Amino acid sequence: MTHDIPDISTAARPIARWRDIALMTGLVVLVTAGLIAAAAATGWQETLSQLSRLGILQIAALLGLSCLNYGLRGLRWHLFARRLGLPTRLSQNLCHFWGGFAMIVTPGRVGEVIRMRWIKRETGWSIERTAPMVLVDRASDLVAMGLLLGLSVALSSSSVAMALPVAILALFGAFVVTRPQLLSGLANGFYRATGRLARLMGRLRTAARSLGRFSHPWMLLLATGLGLAGWLAEGWAFHLLMGWMGYDIGLWKATLIFIFSTLAGGLTGAPGGLGGAEGAMVALLLVEGVPFEAALPATAVIRVTTLWFAIAIGLFTFPIAERNSLKGPR
Repeated sequence: MTHDIPDISTAARPIARWRDIALMTGLVVLVTAGLIAAAAATGWQETLSQLSRLGILQIAALLGLSCLNYGLRGLRWHLFARRLGLPTRLSQNLCHFWGGFAMIVTPGRVGEVIRMRWIKRETGWSIERTAPMVLVDRASDLVAMGLLLGLSVALSSSSVAMALPVAILALFGAFVVTRPQLLSGLANGFYRATGRLARLMGRLRTAARSLGRFSHPWMLLLATGLGLAGWLAEGWAFHLLMGWMGYDIGLWKATLIFIFSTLAGGLTGAPGGLGGAEGAMVALLLVEGVPFEAALPATAVIRVTTLWFAIAIGLFTFPIAERNSLKGPR
């Protein structure tokens, strides 16, 4: 009797949207309440004084750098689509990628698989055939963030002791999801050992078969370059923000804090890293000597101009992608 995972090609069960919405709302309320309470504890005058240092041009610059990040990563998604052989145009792929941002705040960001549903409607390709794009996209982000984290530690003389282990963990995760045989073997091993999550493990094994398309050195180099440039833009934005607020901690230290906090928030599994990312960012700024009355508003501003700005882009693009996908193959 074989214990291999059966290949599953049926569509994934619908997401319990009401539970996701309730969880997201609860987390947003808790995080917002925590930030407000912290600001009140330190005095609203100090917090508002820090925020008053920022004008329209500064906010526009932060949003512009976020746009650069999302644009470069959108081009990378298009690159993956072309490599996979999808008959989609640049405009379609960008719409899919940005529209998926609306689902960032689902638990573990699993809601971003909506992109594969749109592709299936427009091209007829099954979710199993397009799943490798999601895996390699996440892997590319992990590689870029891991490399930036390691580089930031080396160039900033930072005292953040956990940065290197997190960087190594990110690179290891990227290595696993981009190695077809290893990923398939881990999925099989998990199922044999536990007998659980057959659907998910089956999909992982099926998706792993297509990962070889993305293993060409030039493909990996270009994808990594786009990811590095995109995430460095966000680190630069945080560096500029801290300088405008009167606490120039340096480009590489700012990049380290931003990347580390983003990864730390992701490891919590909370939608969008809510709570974990904010807590890590405030704590790391305090370690670097930034007073609480500056660390708190800086964290709030950078999260609004990155995470929440991405969600806004997603909410704008989502109905366009949904409407286009309902037209069927083009």
